[in-house]
Order: sequence, then structure tokens, then C-alpha cells
Amino acid sequence: MVAGARNQQWRLPQPIKGDPLPAVDLPLALKAVLFRRGLQGPEQVTWLLSDQPLPDASRHFPELSTALKRLKTACLNKESVAICGDYDADGMTSTALLMRALEAMGANPLAAIPSRMEDGYGLNRGMVEQLHADGVRLLVTVDNGVAAHEALERASELDLEVVLTDHHTLPANRPKALALIHPATTPKGSPYGCLAGVGLAYVLARALAAELNHPASISTARDLFCIGTVADMAPLTGANRILLREGLNHLHRSRCPGVQALQQLAGLGDRPLRADDIGFQLAPRINAVGRIGEPSLVVDLLTADDPNRAFELGRQCDALNRQRRELCDAIEAEAVALLESDPSPLPPFLLLAQGHWHHGVIGIVAARLVERYQRPAALLASDGDGQMRASVRAPDGFAVDRALQHCTDLLVRHGGHPAAGGFTVQVTAVSALHQALNTLAAEWLQQRGEDLLVEPEALLELDQIDHSFWDALQKLEPFGAGHPKPLFWSRGCRITDQQVLRGGHLRLKLEQRGVERQAIVWRWPEKAELSQMIDATYTVTQNHWQGETRFQLEIQALRPHLEVMELQRSRGCYRVHRVDSNSLKLINSDGQFLVSRVNREGELESDDSRARHPYVAALLQEACVGLGLRP
Repeated sequence: MVAGARNQQWRLPQPIKGDPLPAVDLPLALKAVLFRRGLQGPEQVTWLLSDQPLPDASRHFPELSTALKRLKTACLNKESVAICGDYDADGMTSTALLMRALEAMGANPLAAIPSRMEDGYGLNRGMVEQLHADGVRLLVTVDNGVAAHEALERASELDLEVVLTDHHTLPANRPKALALIHPATTPKGSPYGCLAGVGLAYVLARALAAELNHPASISTARDLFCIGTVADMAPLTGANRILLREGLNHLHRSRCPGVQALQQLAGLGDRPLRADDIGFQLAPRINAVGRIGEPSLVVDLLTADDPNRAFELGRQCDALNRQRRELCDAIEAEAVALLESDPSPLPPFLLLAQGHWHHGVIGIVAARLVERYQRPAALLASDGDGQMRASVRAPDGFAVDRALQHCTDLLVRHGGHPAAGGFTVQVTAVSALHQALNTLAAEWLQQRGEDLLVEPEALLELDQIDHSFWDALQKLEPFGAGHPKPLFWSRGCRITDQQVLRGGHLRLKLEQRGVERQAIVWRWPEKAELSQMIDATYTVTQNHWQGETRFQLEIQALRPHLEVMELQRSRGCYRVHRVDSNSLKLINSDGQFLVSRVNREGELESDDSRARHPYVAALLQEACVGLGLRP
């Protein structure tokens, strides 16, 4: 989300009376966040904050025992086992995890990852035939396989046994395989139901190590689980959260030379890592390889035992990541220029096609366009033979998979999920496709509105952001998909300093009642204007720079601060303003007013009987949040 880039609609949270979780030892603003997220009892908060033992995986995955029996035989007989992964961070870390574990347990594993540019996604018939010709009789897929019907059929014909581990949507007909390890096969409510590909690989490796009584074989498996899970933006709930909380405490001391090299190249130092460090520092260096290089580089890095070789391979990943950034910036600049040079109104669905764009990075740029323009976007690059291949991204609420399914007659192939997807289309059908997608997006925009929706979760005063608050916030870590960083808001902040940084970012210094805090706005629009007094929504972070650590507010949105709040209703417009630290005045369109106070228990009270009317009470409740009388 780009602050200041467009009109905003701030949707403030529902008011809470008093302390919503009195038995929980956290600051009130954090309690309000958890309460509004549905954790409305102390036992639920305790579960979130504490480490819970995971149940026996074999009781949750019905075919795990079959997979273990076959893999145990392969390890004892030193068989060749092919690990077929994917070219994203989840698939590459999964492959490396099983390569390291199976080799340590006696098998002879080999990686078989398709090339993004040459092979496309997942296991294919040609790979199966080549592996069989090389003498492989057991294949394990990670992060792919359930949709590879032709390849699995060919494997069956050749008597090549397949263990499928995948988390993508299961087709109606069960894939043909010796064993299927998939979250959809677990019982309802299972903590394993949220695992990504690397999580399933970890479950498999850990269970096999226990079966063979060989715990040392998975000494680095949890490190790779942490990186792959965060990189794949898997929901940080259930087993993901439990295992990640354990793993982050030790990741900075990883015994995997490849992980050590990545941390050194990212300049993370010798400190416990957070999910952010993986998401913004380690994962991009891995993902870049799968996007514009050969994924075997990452597998070689993460399976290397020699630190010097690992560091050299890490440098190659680092160089590809820099190249990936340059490609993304160049394509984004070109895409924005194409959109903004067109005098006609912005279309509901952004679809841009250029033959020279790189397939590996157009998804990243599409996501940036969604962030900038708040509407679905597809970028298309040439795929040869009169076809174009696209990556699609969309804001919350617009289902990419359903939209592509609606246009299936115009597409050669397509796939995805609600937030992202991809398709291949004939060049001759691009115009008709854009028209169909525009129709769908226009209907969605009409319901949603075109303004940027800003939804802070709790009010915070700048003087509340201190070391005690930071320590409490850390208890809620790790943050990520399914459990995002809390989004706070502060009102009435004065900008005392501002500085445009290289890369188009904006550094601010905000002051509120004598307390100053540093803030950063990523990707600030050049022509956007700032008021001196603002309200801000932000997440709270720490900035480590040149040996100093400071609190930093990462701004999501800004708006001019208004002392008077206006509430538009069918009965007219109401104006509200604060009288003092715990009182407000509500004025109707006829100039009549009433004063209400917030007592020590956090409840509204007034000497005016009109304040008890449900309609007026609802106005007062909303005004309490909007004017900062409640968190």
C-alpha cells in the first residue's frame, strides 16, 4: 500500500469497552488487537504466546507410514532417490532439506528441479523418463505433483514409485502415487493443515529420522523449514507457528554452511533472527535464482558442506538478486509509464503486454502495480509460437482463480488461487481477454469502491512506543501470513522533519505531545503532498544502523489531521470534537449538542438522556475511537 498515492477511506475498528482481556499481561493496545482478531479469552492468547507440543504426524497423515516404509528401505539399501522440487523458495528449500536428510540416512538422493524458462512448473513426462533411464526407481515430489497426471501415469507404466508431498489444491481424482502426503488429507482442525511444501518435507524427514533412530540427519532441517515457510508466505498458524517459533531461536547459529553464507551476505550479524529477516533478506536471495537463474544453484548452496564453496555459491545468489531488482525496477518503470501516458481513465483491470519482459519477474511487478493502483493486474511476456504467458495479482476480495476460470474459453491454460495466478493466451485473444477481465473487475470495483481502504487495528500514542512495549510486541512474533504485524494508528502528529531517500522513499520525524519518533514511508509518490499535522497508520519496527538501534514506524497511510470529526448518516451530518482527555461533544445539523465522558471502566456516560438512545450511542461509540478516547 502506498501512503498518499490516492484517495483513502479509513475504516476505524469497532470500539471496545474497558480492558477486553484483564487477565492477560500485555499493553492495552495489543490486547485490543488480539481481541479484534477473535482471541477473546485468556486461554486463546496463552495458546498464541506459548509453545505447544505437536501431535504424532502419523496419526494425521493417513499415508505417511506407507511413505516411511518405502523410504526406510531406500536408505538401508543405499538406493537412488530423485527429489523433484519446484523453482520457488518453498520448492528449493524442500529439495535441499530432503537431499541433506536422505543422504545422512544412507540413501543416494539427486535433485530434479525443472527450469522455469525451459520446462515450466512441476514434474513432467520427460523428467520421469530420464530419471527411469538413469536407474531411479523411487521419486519424491516436494511442493508439486498433484496435478502432474501425465507424468504420474508414465511413472506407473515404468514401475517408478512416487511419494507425493504437495500442498496445492487436490484435483477431483486422486493422483496416482504410492503415497500422498498432503494437508487436505489431515483431520479437520489439524495443526498440520497449514503446512507449505517445505513443512511437509520436514514432517517426512523428521518421521523417517525417528524411524531409523538417526536424529543427527535432520540437524539443519528445521532451519530450511523456517526459510521456506516464511518465503512461501504460508499462514503462521498451527504447526507452522510452533515450529517457526522454535526454529527462529536457533537459525542464526545454523550448522548449514549455505544458510550461514546467506546470513553473512545479508549482513544480519550474530543475533536471533525474526521472520522479517527471512522475508526481506534471505528469501529474496533464494527466490531470485528460481526467477532468473537455475534452481540447482540454490540446492547446491543449501547442500554444500564446505563453507568456502557455500560462500561462493551465496555470492552468485546475491548477484542474481541484484539483477532481479534491476529487472523489476526497469519493468515497473516501463509499466507505470505505459499506464500514466494513456490519457484515458485507468481500466478496472490492468493488463499490459511486452514481448521482451522477463517471465521470472513479471509477477513481482504485477504485485507492485496492485499496491500502487489498488486494482487487479496482469503482466504478459512472449512465450513463443504466437502465445504470451502472464502473471496475475489482485487486491483482497478479487478472486484471481475465479476470474481466470470465467475466461477459460479464451485461455490456453491457467491456474492459481484467489490472490495470484498465471495463464497462457494466444496473442490474438489478448484484447478479448482484457475486455472480459475489465467487466469482472468493474463489477468488483463498483462494490468495493476505488479509494484505498485503510484499516488500523488499535490506537497508539507515540509515548507508548518504548522498550517495554517492544518487548511485549515481540511476544506476539512471528508475524506473517495469517498473523500479520499489528497495524496501529496515531492521531495529531506533527511532521518536524522530512527527507527523500534514494529509491524514492521518505523519512519523517513525527512529534506528538513532546515525544518524537522516526518514520519511513516506502515508495513515496514524488508529487504527493503532506500536511504538517497528520494522522498515521503504521507498524512498529526497529532500525539497526551503524551500531545503533532505534524504533521506526513503517507508515502504511497518512491523512491530514482534523480536530473535528464528521459522521455522515441518513439523518444528516454530525460533528464531534474532543473537549478534554476523556470527553467529547456531539453536534447535530441543527446545532444541538450533548457532551459524553469515558469513565474509568472505559464506558460512556452522560447527564443527557439522549446519549442512551441506541442511534446516538452508536455515534458516540464510533466517535470515541475516531477521536482517540479508546484504543
